[in-house]
Amino acid sequence: MSSYNLLVAAVPHNKAELVSNAALSAGSWGGTVLMGRMISASSFLSVLGLGGATQDIVLILNEDRGMEKIMDAVKMACKTERRHFGFMFTLNADTFLKNGIISGGDGSMQDKETKQDLICVIVNKGYADDAMAAARKAGAGGGTVLNARGTAREDDQKFFGMHIVPEKEMLMIVTEHEKKASVIEAIRTLPCLEETGSGITFSAGVENFSVLGKN
Repeated sequence: MSSYNLLVAAVPHNKAELVSNAALSAGSWGGTVLMGRMISASSFLSVLGLGGATQDIVLILNEDRGMEKIMDAVKMACKTERRHFGFMFTLNADTFLKNGIISGGDGSMQDKETKQDLICVIVNKGYADDAMAAARKAGAGGGTVLNARGTAREDDQKFFGMHIVPEKEMLMIVTEHEKKASVIEAIRTLPCLEETGSGITFSAGVENFSVLGKN
């Protein structure tokens, strides 16, 4: 097991500072904020245009021994916010590079079963909603879409097997472990992904999943 963890928190837009300040007060080293778009778990809300709220995605890397304190501080900071304000979870970081020194990298995997999995789908821009619709039919709830871009190098095509298209979308779905296989299979069979190189999907077991906001 690595001694580092990546905390991922998704909260409403302009609320990232609430999370990062709480984490800093608990001893974190800092973090990175990305902007995403929430796809509602309700297809009805999505049709009405109410399921596409902008979200801040906060990434905080820290030593495992300090992560519990950081998570407790974030939960406390969000406690007075509305119900279902956001969510957070941690991922095991196998290798960590800082100041030219590499830590970890022994390839060890977590030995305990996870209750949730993070499924990441990287597709060309415009297809993330199709992937989410398929995932929802297979039992997934909502997801978050991040705008991304490829580096547009020939090596990308050789390594990932994807077409070199600058604008991409990354869909992040957290779902129950027992639903992971069916969700990934539903995404795999999408007509828009039938062509070789049109997208990639990967998953990782998550730890310490928590819903933020009022109980």
